[in-house]
Amino acid sequence: MKVCSIASGSSGNCIYVGEGRDHVLIDAGISRKRIVDGLHAIGVEPEELSGILVTHEHVDHMKGIPMMAKMFGTPVFATGGTLDELLLKDKNQDMKRENLYQVYSDEPIAIGRFHITPFSMSHDAAEPVCYTVETAGKKVGIATDLGVYDESTIHHLSGSDCLFLEANHDISMLEAGSYPYQLKCRILGSRGHLSNEAAGQLLCKLWHKRLKYVFLAHLSKENNYPGLAYEAVKCELWEGLGMTTLPFSMSVAEREQPSELVSF
Repeated sequence: MKVCSIASGSSGNCIYVGEGRDHVLIDAGISRKRIVDGLHAIGVEPEELSGILVTHEHVDHMKGIPMMAKMFGTPVFATGGTLDELLLKDKNQDMKRENLYQVYSDEPIAIGRFHITPFSMSHDAAEPVCYTVETAGKKVGIATDLGVYDESTIHHLSGSDCLFLEANHDISMLEAGSYPYQLKCRILGSRGHLSNEAAGQLLCKLWHKRLKYVFLAHLSKENNYPGLAYEAVKCELWEGLGMTTLPFSMSVAEREQPSELVSF
C-alpha cells in the first residue's frame, strides 16, 4: 500500500492511496493542475485513478473535482448530501451524473482491491464523512475536519497502519488572533476543527504496535505552525502514554507540496 499527501491545509486538501493498479484520492481541494502534477511526482497518471472519495463539499476539499471529472472522467464517490452540494457548486456542469456514486455512512464499498468505509464526522457541512481504506490486511485511516471525535471515530480508525489526523490550530493562537469572533467560535465548536492537543489525545487512543505512519493534517495557515503542531502532539503522547521517543514515523503534511510517498 502506498500513501502520500498531495496537499494539506485550510487552503486545499488531497490525499493519495494506491495499491498495484488501484489508485484513489481522498478529496481534491486544489486545482486540477496541482493534482496532476502531484500524481506525476509519484508516477501515477490521472487517467489511472479509480475514483475520488469526497469527505464534504467545502471548497478546500472539492475545488478540483469538476475539472478532474471533465478531463479524465474520474468517478466521484460521496454521500447524498455532499453530491447534492457538489452539483450546486458545479456551475459549468462539468460533472456527469453517470460518474457520481452515492456512499452511505458505515456501509463499506469496494473499489478494485480497496475495501473502503465512510463514517460520519462532526463538521458544519451537508453530510460529511471520514474514510478508512483497507486492502491485503493494511489500513489507512483519514480523519480531518471534525470538531470533536467520539467512540465511533475511535472504532473506525482503530487498527490503522497509517493515520491522517487533523491538527488544525493552536487554541491560544486562534483566541488571540485576528479572526472574527463568530469564526473563532465556529472553529472551536463541536462542528469545527480539532486543535493540536485534541489530535494528540485522539492519537493516544489510537496507538497500537502496528502503527507505522502518522501525518498531522489540515493545519491552519493563520493559527498554527508545523513545528508547534508536531511538538504539541508529541507532548500529549508523553503525557498520555509516557512516550519519550516515538515508535512510529510522525510528520506534518505540507500545504504546498506533496509529502513523502510511504509504503507499507
